[in-house]
Amino acid sequence: MTLLTICLLPWCAALLLARLRSATAAFALAGACALVVLGLLGQMAQAVWAGQTLQSSVAWLPALGVSATLRIDALAWLFATLVSGIGALVILYARYYMDGDERLPRFFALLCAFMGAMLGVVLAGDLVLLAMFWELTSLASFLLIAFNAPDRGAVRGARAALAVTGMGGLALMAAVVMLGRAAGSFDLATVLAAGDVVRADPRYPWILTCFLLAVFSKSAQFPFQFWLARAMAAPTPVSAYLHSATLVKAGIFLLLRFYPVLGGTDAWFFAVSTAGAITLLLGGVAAVFQHDLKGLLAYSTVSHLGLITLLIGFSTPTAIVAAVFHVINHATFKASLFMAAGIVDHECGTRDLRNVNGMWRYMPLTGSLAIVAAAAMAGVPLLNGFLSKEMFFGEALALEGHDPIALLAPLAALLAGAAGVAYSARFVHDVFFNGAPINLPRTPHEPPLWMAAPVAVLVLLCLLVGLIPTPIIGAPLAAAAHAALGGSLPSYSLALWHGFNGPLAMSALALVSGVGIYAVLMRKRALHQRPLPDPWGYRQFERLLLTLARSGVVLVRQLRGDRMRLQMAVLALAAVLAAGWPLLGGGFEAHLPELTAAIPQGGIIVWVVGAVFAIAATSARNQPVTVLLFLGAVGLAVALAFAGLSAPDLSLTQLFVEVATVLLLLLALQRLPVEAPPVRSLGKRLRYAAIAVAGGGGTGWLAWEAMLRKPPAISDYQLANAVSGAGGTNAVNVIIVDFRGFDTLGEITVLAAAALIVWAFLARERAGVLGRFQGSFMLPTAVKIVMPFAALVAVHLYLRGHNLPGGGFVAGLLLAIGLVLEALALGSWRSPHARPVRWLAAGLGLALLTGAASLALGYPFLTSAFGHPVLPVLGEIPLASAALFDLGVLAVVVGATVMLILAFAFGREEGKK
Repeated sequence: MTLLTICLLPWCAALLLARLRSATAAFALAGACALVVLGLLGQMAQAVWAGQTLQSSVAWLPALGVSATLRIDALAWLFATLVSGIGALVILYARYYMDGDERLPRFFALLCAFMGAMLGVVLAGDLVLLAMFWELTSLASFLLIAFNAPDRGAVRGARAALAVTGMGGLALMAAVVMLGRAAGSFDLATVLAAGDVVRADPRYPWILTCFLLAVFSKSAQFPFQFWLARAMAAPTPVSAYLHSATLVKAGIFLLLRFYPVLGGTDAWFFAVSTAGAITLLLGGVAAVFQHDLKGLLAYSTVSHLGLITLLIGFSTPTAIVAAVFHVINHATFKASLFMAAGIVDHECGTRDLRNVNGMWRYMPLTGSLAIVAAAAMAGVPLLNGFLSKEMFFGEALALEGHDPIALLAPLAALLAGAAGVAYSARFVHDVFFNGAPINLPRTPHEPPLWMAAPVAVLVLLCLLVGLIPTPIIGAPLAAAAHAALGGSLPSYSLALWHGFNGPLAMSALALVSGVGIYAVLMRKRALHQRPLPDPWGYRQFERLLLTLARSGVVLVRQLRGDRMRLQMAVLALAAVLAAGWPLLGGGFEAHLPELTAAIPQGGIIVWVVGAVFAIAATSARNQPVTVLLFLGAVGLAVALAFAGLSAPDLSLTQLFVEVATVLLLLLALQRLPVEAPPVRSLGKRLRYAAIAVAGGGGTGWLAWEAMLRKPPAISDYQLANAVSGAGGTNAVNVIIVDFRGFDTLGEITVLAAAALIVWAFLARERAGVLGRFQGSFMLPTAVKIVMPFAALVAVHLYLRGHNLPGGGFVAGLLLAIGLVLEALALGSWRSPHARPVRWLAAGLGLALLTGAASLALGYPFLTSAFGHPVLPVLGEIPLASAALFDLGVLAVVVGATVMLILAFAFGREEGKK
């Protein structure tokens, strides 16, 4: 229950915050949410540090082996604590940074939703649930980065972040499916224990590829690093949260989480370490040359993420310990640095490093805190960053095997360390020293005390971990590293002094080299005159978007609404390809004897008559009413064919669909041109004829092959259990409303949405009265006679549907046709019974209530019940709860059909607009 509370509390807070208008109340609610989550995690600390794994599970999709499982071990606890702890500090900081902004409640709502998505990622105990929360982090970050829209920088940054991380989300979904199949379960604990099985699976290279695409895109690894720098267009509290503890750390968490399953192979080593090394160097060099204060910190984040990724790629136990340690250290000093940068921007009105100089004179407290945090980022001794970076240098020196990489790793580590010192030195010197400020929009001063307090807390942690690491961070670090390794913990030391050794020499050389590099670059302010590094990755991304947009324009131009022939040709070709591809290896000729033996008597005559009507429809091109009648005859032939093939349900459905379609098209003729454009070219005629023959032949071939092939079919189970499992002898209806009830619920929801879209789209053209039937005597009289019989037959078809051909869909079509005729007879779409919106609402509501009733009784959603009570006089009565669901289907079909037909019927004619 505690895990469920931790996971759901931020989402509940987000919903409440969205309704608030008071900034003070919003701050109190958001802060309380983060602190409560942090407190609940604190209660679990001793248990998870001792190696326990706490879990809570609820059946979700049991037939697929998927559960809504929440799971916390020491690694998940560490990341959840960073998410909630730094989240609480960011909320306090944002209260003063955005003081006076009326959008503050909305901002806190989005921040809490982002927190909830990240907590879901780290606490998910099922792969499917993990993928769902992974996507939610992308959506929440998109909204936060775009918070200052319509600013173009914010919109572009949010678009880049969503496009890249969304692409990674698709890759993760593919990896989840393959990983679950390879491990035999989607349960995370089972997957983590199946490392040997997964690595031996032939799908392992594909799993690893999709998995790393997701990780690299989310954590801004090469070649996807460009989006993170663009995300700095977000408000500074978002940047502090996103760059330190949330979005970019989601990919790092996944690397650590699945290291026992996917790590330890040469493919893992080369892919992860190569991407990490390139990202480490690119980010470090780019950070030195940035003129925007947040840009410098953004590229430094890219570099440090590359460092952590490189350590995980080394695939040694001590490297994993160092990676976990640097995750903690980077979160503390990077959050404090972004907040300090925000204070400078907030008080000076700019964050241009060429103008923001000499701030020590105006804000010494902020300067002191920022200098300590920057020193931690540079790896200065007695601070937390020094300890983890020294461990990184040690791992680079100790790397064995893979000779070229083993030789290059120490050099890359040294260069990256020097770059880290150089951009840290630039942050300190350019902002707080380097002369006087230049053309500042306002006079700077110290921020409010509570705005600086979060920075002070994080800087204090940097100092404490650097000075006394074992008492402060020893236990959670050891437990988290043990959980990440999935095995025994290696021996390592967090001591401040290990003697004179290689890592210490590399640290000293990096410090001296970094300061020297900055001094050379800043000679006579030469660094300030240098242009920014070419954003090659972002330019390629924009070019790709522009190419896609232009391609879309061309496609829209080619497939515009008045080019129906081309649209139908494209659809027919797609159908031919989709049907023909899987059948190319089959043998249609081998089935010809079965085909000729299976044709029912009279079937050939029906098909020939249908083909004749289809050809006749193509010849009567300028007589639309005649064409519709011929097409209706083709539909009637198809209905007869269904009946001859022992499919009475399909035959009834086809018959009523054909009637409704002909009625709809007759009423829509006023919107079509009187004469179709002629096709004079014989080549075009032959091409269209070939496409039509191929489409029809391919569809028939696909249907025939599907009927002949006998794989282990689910239909056998459905036929065998239709009576015993669902209480109905009509297996077709039982499948629709019971076995596949969830699919049907989705289908009627989509049907209702489509009808509402058409209804709203044509709202401006809808006339209140239909004049063409005014004064008609026959139609109103005929409707008064026919309507009661239509309703009675519809009720009969509905009631018999569970055991005999019929059901809610067919009954709904028949009733809808009667209601449309009633509306046409009255000449108004506001007829007493044809109220489509009410029909839709009632149908969807009844279907949902039927499903929810089973949940209230402790069964999975849409579980049906049936019985055969014996009543006086009436005798045995078959009853099934699925009949109520079928009634909902009936109502939705009535509402959608009436809405679609009347939307066209009561459109204004051209001369009356």
